[in-house]
Amino acid sequence: MKFGIVVFPGSNCDRDMEYALRHDLGQEVVMLWHKDRDLSAFTQEDCIVLPGGFSYGDYLRCGALARFSPMMESVITHANQGGKVLGVCNGFQILCESHLLPGALLLNDHQKFVCKNTYIINDNQASAINKDISAKALKIPVAHGEGRYFADEKTLHALEENQQVIFRYCNAKGEIGQENPNGATHHIAGICNYTRNVFGMMPHPERATSEMLGNTDGRMILEGLIRN
Repeated sequence: MKFGIVVFPGSNCDRDMEYALRHDLGQEVVMLWHKDRDLSAFTQEDCIVLPGGFSYGDYLRCGALARFSPMMESVITHANQGGKVLGVCNGFQILCESHLLPGALLLNDHQKFVCKNTYIINDNQASAINKDISAKALKIPVAHGEGRYFADEKTLHALEENQQVIFRYCNAKGEIGQENPNGATHHIAGICNYTRNVFGMMPHPERATSEMLGNTDGRMILEGLIRN
């Protein structure tokens, strides 16, 4: 399996993701410039990653301009053909703006940027990214100002019914409803699409893969994509 990481102007977690995948997890990684279009070296078994940051300065809306970049046209085609795509933080916002995932990421309910360790729990084991994760709280950092997941009731019902919610915010004991860093609806921290090949999440698993940082909970999330 090969990973391609898209670099937008304003991306600031692209090298974090590269280091986690290449050095901590031993994967082949290719950096992809936003103005390029060529994904011919990638197959449906490979994964394109949209990293965190502030693509195009977050002008208009977070991820709204990145959606129209040349590379995103190819990423959308890759996803529609069954290829894997992972969006983290700003990448999650881009996926929602691109309509590869439903819903939107709104301003945090406290209207402040939040940067801290938080806990998330596997909501089910229906997707590759969380298939092998047991029901325990994972400590994963967040860093965002607009991470409050929102969708209308019809969309939320479909997400719940189809088991497309992959992670929810919780406390250290795994209790949902006790901790929510941004006010996300239904405590949603991450979702996938109906066909389970596109994944988006606000917490940063790439910041929790190193023994040097004292936290490797993020490895379980990224390894799920590799194994499954």
